Amino acid sequence: MASVSRDANETKRILFTDGNGERRTVRLGAVSVKDAETWRLRVEALNSARISATSWDGELAAWVRDLGDVMHARLVRVGLVEPRSSTEVVTLANVLDRFESTGVVKPATRAAYRQATKSLREHFGGDTALKAITPSHADEWHKAITEMELAPATVSKRVRVAKAIFHKAVKWGLIASNPFADLRAGTQSNPDRAFYVERATIKAILAACPDDEWRAIIAIVRYAGLRCPSEVVGLRWGDVNWERGRLTVRSPKTARHEGHAMRIAPISPELRPILLALFDQAEPGTEPVVPRLRDPRINLRTHFQRIIARAGAKPWPRLFQNLRASCATDWVERFPAHVVAGWLGHTPLVAARHYLQTRDAHFDLAIGGAESGALEAQNAAQHPSAPIRTDSRDESKEPCFAGASQSDASACEAPQSKRDGLGRIRTDV
Repeated sequence: MASVSRDANETKRILFTDGNGERRTVRLGAVSVKDAETWRLRVEALNSARISATSWDGELAAWVRDLGDVMHARLVRVGLVEPRSSTEVVTLANVLDRFESTGVVKPATRAAYRQATKSLREHFGGDTALKAITPSHADEWHKAITEMELAPATVSKRVRVAKAIFHKAVKWGLIASNPFADLRAGTQSNPDRAFYVERATIKAILAACPDDEWRAIIAIVRYAGLRCPSEVVGLRWGDVNWERGRLTVRSPKTARHEGHAMRIAPISPELRPILLALFDQAEPGTEPVVPRLRDPRINLRTHFQRIIARAGAKPWPRLFQNLRASCATDWVERFPAHVVAGWLGHTPLVAARHYLQTRDAHFDLAIGGAESGALEAQNAAQHPSAPIRTDSRDESKEPCFAGASQSDASACEAPQSKRDGLGRIRTDV
């Protein structure tokens, strides 16, 4: 049996007794408790195989193979493994496989990684020795992918991934330096694919939608700036605060950053009636705002293109991202940049690089002068002011959720009313 020992300086080591009855130690350094436990189990398995003269299973053999030279040498010193042959060559395929298998990333990021690793395999060959790849070879690869007429953002992404892969190889002790370190990745924004989706176009598209769920998907992205599908699919009716006109948005993309797993976005006058229509037809007990998105078989892009064609419009690049970018462009013309960034879930710098767009109205205003009021007039037409209410509102005619702010829940209760399974107020019971 092997055990984990903690030293005074919080470093850890594995203690075990070999086949000769001698006490042995494998020093691990300052590793986590979880990693130390993994090491304990591996050392125990290696020691058992050594004592019983049995072969390693495939998982154990792969673990030993992927060890860095330093830790492998420590196992050699205690007699658990044999020294590595000086002729053993670590290939590019070895590193790419290890990078793909050890990365903890979201599916979309993993897909981008695979595009980059495929490019490296095709250019260099998987059997190429890792140490044989030089900065000159990295430059040649960069030139090759640039000449493939890929979008600049795609080239940038592949360069960033390649640099990360070889950085890991340095960290693992497989090479002394990163041959891709000096490559300039460039920006991942692509102005050529930016497109402002006019409100008149969206109005026609919403009218062409086959049902309220599709209207909600499009309106939530265009008028509330949610990412689709990742943020829209996670939206629940409990996230809709009707009284305060706010949506609580959960973002898988930014969840790993502290304080950015959730944000609040406004419910615009254009979005509110669409959400209300969908809410009114929802089955009691339904939680997702758009249940259709929970079906992994749905092809959003294809269906959206059909709706656009039915509306007599022409599909634009990056269908959903440009809807979100159009929302950002509208907002930043009316509200401070830091407020808009908070609603969209990114920084003002990211917004400037990837979302904000120059519109014809901006040129019209500049050409005509400030007194022309071109942009102000357009904004006034697009964003009419809400009428001032002097009458008391009947709370029973509108649904209410506590949403992100539970303190508002009590304000929504109508006297002598009851709620159904969805939280709607019913006065006819």
